[in-house]
Amino acid sequence: RTQAEMAHTCRGTINLSTAHIDTEDSCNIVLSNGGRTYHLKANSEVERQRWVTALELAKAKAIRMRNNQSDDSGDEEPASQSDKSELHGPLKTLSSKLEDLSTCNELIAKHGAALQRSLSELESLRLPADSGEKIKAVNERATLFRITSNAMINACRDFLDLAESHSRKWQRLLQHEREQRIRLEETIEQLAKQHNSLERACRGAPGLASGTASIASTAKGDVQSAKGEASDEDEETEYFDAMEDAPAFITVTADPKHHRRSGSNLSGASEGHPEDWNLEDSVFESSNQSSYNESTGKDLLPRKRRRTRIPDKPNYSLNLWSIMKNCIGKELSKIPMPVNFNEPLSMLQRLTEDLEYHELLDKAVKCESSTEQMCFVAAFSVSSYSTTVHRTAKPFNPLLGETYELDRLEELGFRSLCEQVSHHPPAAAHHVYSRRGWTLWQEITIASKFRGKYLSIMPLGAIHLEFHSSGNHYVWRKVTSTVHNIIVGKLWIDQSGEIEIVNHKSKDKCQLKFTPYSYFSRDVPRKVTGVVSDADGKAHYVMSGTWDEKMECSKIVHSSHGSTSTEGKQKTVYQTLSPKVLWRKYPLPENAENMYFFSELALTLNEPEERVAPTDSRLRPDQRLMESGRWDEANVEKQRLEEKQRAVRRRREAEAVEALEEGKDYEGYIPLWFERKVDAVTGELICVYKGGYWEAKDKQDWSVCPDIF
Repeated sequence: RTQAEMAHTCRGTINLSTAHIDTEDSCNIVLSNGGRTYHLKANSEVERQRWVTALELAKAKAIRMRNNQSDDSGDEEPASQSDKSELHGPLKTLSSKLEDLSTCNELIAKHGAALQRSLSELESLRLPADSGEKIKAVNERATLFRITSNAMINACRDFLDLAESHSRKWQRLLQHEREQRIRLEETIEQLAKQHNSLERACRGAPGLASGTASIASTAKGDVQSAKGEASDEDEETEYFDAMEDAPAFITVTADPKHHRRSGSNLSGASEGHPEDWNLEDSVFESSNQSSYNESTGKDLLPRKRRRTRIPDKPNYSLNLWSIMKNCIGKELSKIPMPVNFNEPLSMLQRLTEDLEYHELLDKAVKCESSTEQMCFVAAFSVSSYSTTVHRTAKPFNPLLGETYELDRLEELGFRSLCEQVSHHPPAAAHHVYSRRGWTLWQEITIASKFRGKYLSIMPLGAIHLEFHSSGNHYVWRKVTSTVHNIIVGKLWIDQSGEIEIVNHKSKDKCQLKFTPYSYFSRDVPRKVTGVVSDADGKAHYVMSGTWDEKMECSKIVHSSHGSTSTEGKQKTVYQTLSPKVLWRKYPLPENAENMYFFSELALTLNEPEERVAPTDSRLRPDQRLMESGRWDEANVEKQRLEEKQRAVRRRREAEAVEALEEGKDYEGYIPLWFERKVDAVTGELICVYKGGYWEAKDKQDWSVCPDIF
């Protein structure tokens, strides 16, 4: 289309010549231009590629048409009269000056011709020889002057023709910039209006109190409702299709006078009415410990005094976008990153941080009912995200064969071991044994994608938890973490998706939904809701809270079907007893903002300890230098370690090629303390602890450990 036709197209049209075409995944296409963004979804990857090819061809054609538009079409420009006068004013001045020059040229030619005639007449006269030669020379100079003046006039005419030929191009460019400015102003005005209405709605909304109805998001929810807006922020807060089938429900607190029960193991929480929940045992005794250092058992030794601070984070300024702009679409683990974007902990230590609220599992051991036990397991699964709310820095990628132990058997009743069992893709195996009656193990592979404006981190792999006395075996998987404002603005992190916790012995289930942040939602930020149900699908407890603060549990005394929602789904109404707090986040230590927002446990994870394996993360030199504030030295050391690891990988690849040529089998890298087995519950091939580490530590025999540092 011509510019004139484009000016009269319907609302919502995107000019392909200036559009940006991108692909989100195997089926989604993003088409954006200025403030407008369209998300298109194809049925298959092949169809998506056909659409992308067609759009790219159309874009190339639009660009050619824009550049080759004829300058003769007078109605082509939708510019205002002021724009035309602004551009044509200099052209009129140039034309006027050119006319003056042409007049002067005519006068020069006229007088020059007269001069030449006079000189010719003088030549015809009988004059001395010297005079004739002089007159002839003057005649030649007059001819040269006339030729030069004609050339000057021709050059001026060429300049004016060139200026006229480019005038329409300048006018188009100016008009395009004006349209972009107007569109930006409209977008900002629209956002300001939305902000105003949100502020008014926030001031007029009633406070949330215990006993008021809380409605879980249905189907696509508020996040999807914002898709029609032209704000770029929507790209960061939508398209969580996996949650479309989440059940909608309403919880209403029942009158305690009409609902009393006996024989329950849920008791004595700090919130709610004690008479509603029996006090026969202390399973639900207040989970709100006042301090991380509070003792959790009389059978354990007093806790060792550990460090409570690390050196303050240096104030280094570095532009993340300047490093990552060429890395869009790549795996995060394959991007060379300076330590400026790291925190002085490895991924193995971050994995161990999940045990910060291990006492929830200690309490779960005492539960006689599997559904009550499920409540604590659910709270534990949510608690592992509480440390991430301010932690936007990237942990160190562990080297292949790197390990990390956390031996708190005498103090807290458990000991933990992690090992990096694969480098590409990065995978870590984790095993925890507690003498209080539970064992946890997992193999986590981190899949991450940098999308330009945000970073998606997708942990892959199942987490297994088994209680020794009951044999209850729980399995669940982690949700997706998203780091926003990568390019500009303050970094912030969000958790979104669903967790399904399954007890493979009793078939109890808990469905937890992590609601993603939405600019247009009135929900509490970082909200988590869920229902605990038995093998028959009967709901027993409602879980509610936020992943960065606390989780509550409410006993269901009655359930019924409510009205049908606007999306056509029928909501379930749960009548519950007053909620009890199962888990509440520990406060951060003093000066945490200058210590990478580490919790009290995180501050101790990299504390030097004796007798650990030579592959332990505490001994990693670049990480230790970074913690000490020597970032320049840490960057040099990090490059050395990575190059050393690449050399080992190249040698291993050469050995594999040599074995293949000789017709031999090549096993590749074999983990030190873990072995691959098919899990009997999930049927997946995972790394499980094979034993030997703690015995080697007692003997201080680390002969099997490679030299990785």
